[in-house]
Amino acid sequence: MSLPKFILGDNTNYPNAIYVIHTEFPRFIINLEDDEVEWFEDFDEEDAKELEMETENMIKLATEFYDSEIAKYEE
Repeated sequence: MSLPKFILGDNTNYPNAIYVIHTEFPRFIINLEDDEVEWFEDFDEEDAKELEMETENMIKLATEFYDSEIAKYEE
C-alpha cells in the first residue's frame, strides 16, 4: 500500500486537538494544538541530535500541509 506523506487525524476524546501524521522516516504524529510530537521511531544518541535540528522544519511542513488541506475544504 502506498501512503501519502502526511495524513490528518482527529479524535472526539480530544476535541481541540488537530493531528498530522507523518508516514515517512522519521515517522511521527504532531498535535498542532500544542506542537507536541510523538515519534514512532527509536533513535540512538547521534540520530537524536540530528533530529533536534530537523524538528522545527518537520513541524513547519506538517503545519503547511494542514493549512493546504483546510484551504481546499474552504474552496
